[in-house]
Amino acid sequence: MPLIGYARVSTEDQTPLPQSEALQTAGCVEIFEEHASGGNRARPVLARLLERISKGDTLVVVRIDRLARSLSHLLEVIERLEAKGAFFRSIQDPIDTGSPQGKFTLQVLGAAAEFERALIRERTKAGLASARTKGRVGGNPGLRAKDPAALRKVRLARQDGYMEHLNETAQDWVPHVRRLRPDLAWEDVVRIINGPLPEARRWTQSRLLRAVKAYVGDGFLPAEVLARAGRRETDDRLPAIVAGIKGADPDITLQAICTR
Repeated sequence: MPLIGYARVSTEDQTPLPQSEALQTAGCVEIFEEHASGGNRARPVLARLLERISKGDTLVVVRIDRLARSLSHLLEVIERLEAKGAFFRSIQDPIDTGSPQGKFTLQVLGAAAEFERALIRERTKAGLASARTKGRVGGNPGLRAKDPAALRKVRLARQDGYMEHLNETAQDWVPHVRRLRPDLAWEDVVRIINGPLPEARRWTQSRLLRAVKAYVGDGFLPAEVLARAGRRETDDRLPAIVAGIKGADPDITLQAICTR
C-alpha cells in the first residue's frame, strides 16, 4: 500500500526538510510540502493531496498538528480518507487507521469531541437560564434598537462566519468547480462533487451556487466558472459526467463510476 507523506510548516522562514526526511524514512513514496497556517483548513496542497489519494493509500504525517489543529478537522480529514478507502497514520502519535489499535484510538477521540460539545451546550443553556432568573435579557442592545451600525456589524459577522464555514469545506468542492465549470452544467457538477461525500456533507445546487458566487466575489475563483454552460446533445452528457468523475479520481473503477 503506497504511503503518501504530508509535511507542513507555518511560515516561509521555516523548512519542512526535517519532516520530509522523517517521512522518507517511514517509507513514503511521495511527499507533499506546504507553507500554511494550521488553522487554515483551505490549504491548496492538502486539498490536492486529498483529491489525489486513492483506495489503499495511507496518508502519513510526522505529528497530528502538522495535519490539523483541531480535533474536528482531524476527524473530518480521516472521514474523507475512509470514504475513499484510504488510511491515516501519524508517526509520533498512536493513530494508524489501518490497525485495530489506531481505529480504537480514533473512536476514543471522536467520543471525547462529542462529549466536549455536549458539555458546552449544557453550560450555555445553564448560563442563559441563570441570567433570565436574574432579569437579564440576552442580546445586543443596538440590535434591539435597530441601530444601523449594529445591524451592519451583524451582517459583516454573519458573512465572515459563512466564509469561514466555506473555507472548512473548500477542499470538497473548489477543485471540482475550478476544473469542470463552465464545461458541465451545475446539476452534473453537483453530482460529481457529492459522489464521494457522506450524506451529511452533500451539496444542493442552490447551496453550491451561493458558495461559488461568494468565492468569486472574494477573488478565490475566476468569474468564468459562473458563465453559462454550453448546450450539449443528450447523448454527450453521459461521457462528460464519466470524464469528470474519472478526472477527480484517476484510479476509480468502472463499477464504481456506474454505482455513482
